[in-house]
Amino acid sequence: MAHLLLLAIVYVSFVSLGLPDAVMGVIWPAMRADMGQPLAALGVLTLTMTVCAALSAGFAGRIVARVGTGVVVAASCLMTALALVGFSVAPSFAWLVLLGIPLGAGGGAVDASLNHFVAAHYSSRHMNWLHGFWGVGATTGPAVMGLALASPGGWTRGILALGLAQLTLAALLWATLSLWRRERSQPADPVATGEPPMVFKPVARRALWLAPLCFLFYVAAEMGTGLWAASILVNNRGIGLAQAGFWVSVYFGSITLGRFAVGLVSDRLGNRRLVRLGVILALAGAALFALPGLPALLSLAGLVLMGLGCAPVFPSLMHEAARRFPADVARTVIGRQMMAAYAGGSVIPAAFGLLATWVGLGAVMPMVMLLLIALLWATRALDRLT
Repeated sequence: MAHLLLLAIVYVSFVSLGLPDAVMGVIWPAMRADMGQPLAALGVLTLTMTVCAALSAGFAGRIVARVGTGVVVAASCLMTALALVGFSVAPSFAWLVLLGIPLGAGGGAVDASLNHFVAAHYSSRHMNWLHGFWGVGATTGPAVMGLALASPGGWTRGILALGLAQLTLAALLWATLSLWRRERSQPADPVATGEPPMVFKPVARRALWLAPLCFLFYVAAEMGTGLWAASILVNNRGIGLAQAGFWVSVYFGSITLGRFAVGLVSDRLGNRRLVRLGVILALAGAALFALPGLPALLSLAGLVLMGLGCAPVFPSLMHEAARRFPADVARTVIGRQMMAAYAGGSVIPAAFGLLATWVGLGAVMPMVMLLLIALLWATRALDRLT
């Protein structure tokens, strides 16, 4: 019973992690008007949060080894909760940037430590569902903020609501620390579960960097498509702005629903096969979306197909890290993977904007296809080494 309760807490924690991730773009028009900031000032805030998240994710493994996953998750959740409450009363934009430091650092630490915990203690099914629940949070956050923006309290009330929700979760996490301490520090005994024992190859230095590189390629392709798909649909496909926004939501929704569906078969198919099938499916979808002159319906089908292909890649690669490397090495590698994911999700999609300016929006999806081909190469090389 305690095992199931802890699993439920882990799921709720990832819903909570996803809640603030997608709200900044929703509230920025109202926030910048209140703070008297230009449109581009959002870049300063998001860059601060991203850098802090990447750094904390990189160091999370060392901290977890000293104090345990439960303490890191509870402390990080409290830190993000207080930062969000601070956002609701911040008197100036400078305060928002300062509060972005604990908000980003707390999110990065939770992300890395929970990913390692689930990879070490639970099956591939739960890892896919874990990231599905992140999608639930990322979908719910903008809806909450939309209701808040329509209310007299505006964006400050919405941010305060998210902060209070995080505070409630932090209290729950501190109250249930004993559950984390009682959890196994290693995966279940393979003899008891009927599974073959894991035998690790000697750790190759190249594998320690290939694993993060896979995340750089994948997240850059996923987020680059999500960032620029609406512009491609509006400017190159002649689709209206509102309709384009809806189909971008469908793209992310297909990733979320795909992860819940993949969780039903992931233990049977295995992480490595799921990654390979997912990348090939995503590549086919990206190619269909990239082709000019196709009917709009086929382009949209390609976007959805890419989302479905993306669904198993991130969670399966993350879960496989605990099977590629010994426990002490896996903890460090997962931190590096999260750092690479943050870098891939911020730097490369932004660089696509320069590419679109110099060459045209038609060059974005071929670059996404190159990233997916590079990911396929990197995962095959990593499979041979581990």
